[in-house]
Amino acid sequence: MSDAAISIQGLSKIYAGGKQALTDVSLDVPRGQIFGLLGPNGAGKSTLINILAGMVRKTSGTVSIWGFDIDADPRNAKASIGIVPQEILFDPFFTPFEALEIQGGLYGVKPAQRRSMELLRAVHLEDKAHAYARTLSGGMKRRLMVAKAMVHTPPVLVLDEPTAGVDIQLRQQLWAYVRELNEGGVTVVLTTHYLEEAEELCDRIAIINHGRVIANETTRTLVGMAQEKAVEVTVDRDLAQAPAAACFEKIELKGERTVVVTYNKQKVNAGEVLAALQAEGLGIVDVSTREADLEDVFLNLTRAAA
Repeated sequence: MSDAAISIQGLSKIYAGGKQALTDVSLDVPRGQIFGLLGPNGAGKSTLINILAGMVRKTSGTVSIWGFDIDADPRNAKASIGIVPQEILFDPFFTPFEALEIQGGLYGVKPAQRRSMELLRAVHLEDKAHAYARTLSGGMKRRLMVAKAMVHTPPVLVLDEPTAGVDIQLRQQLWAYVRELNEGGVTVVLTTHYLEEAEELCDRIAIINHGRVIANETTRTLVGMAQEKAVEVTVDRDLAQAPAAACFEKIELKGERTVVVTYNKQKVNAGEVLAALQAEGLGIVDVSTREADLEDVFLNLTRAAA
């Protein structure tokens, strides 16, 4: 059995009409990790997830989930994964409890082994167990979809944009539950446009652009690739225009006495940036810095691959 929760080798998908959505994608999702799958809109993330879910047929390549090939052993492959799609899907005439019971039956979970109330409790929907699903808020419906994906206790959970349209409090509750699942041994694959979430949650991140994998590194390694750093400086007099210096990658005015300088931390340091400002006759009143983050790396990589 493979050590990877998901193993993808040479995966390509060409839709009818010639649209190439994925090109020779190869990556492994390590067991027990929270794995980020990032990319711009139209990069191929949804196609990849739909192939894992069995909703889209691949053109070429191999895919296995928990050691089961999706072609040779589709039944066990599907039983090993839970998918929370980007779109909110629910039956308005069933209660959350009924929806989980039906979903459990579809996966062959015997009535005595179903965990419907336990799952509703875990996603903070116990008090809505017997209310019609159409009365739930958008955030509640998303949490119900997470519960539905877990009815058959899959070892792999895929979350496609799970916090879109969810307020901050509900988002934190959802991530607390995801961390709890992960600590219990569930491998989580996450796509999100909130890059700060990916940076905080994910052990490893792959970035897809134009259907190709352009990065696949630990989160710490990816963030370490960021070379640009910004320093915000308040000076002692009004500025008619931003000063210039060779060590500045970019400089912009932010108010009459504040400038934001972007520099390459591989070439210069903050002390040299401040010295360049002082050489222009400016007195330094206040300084704050912003460390490079995953968003900087994401933009640089996708821009270079465009």
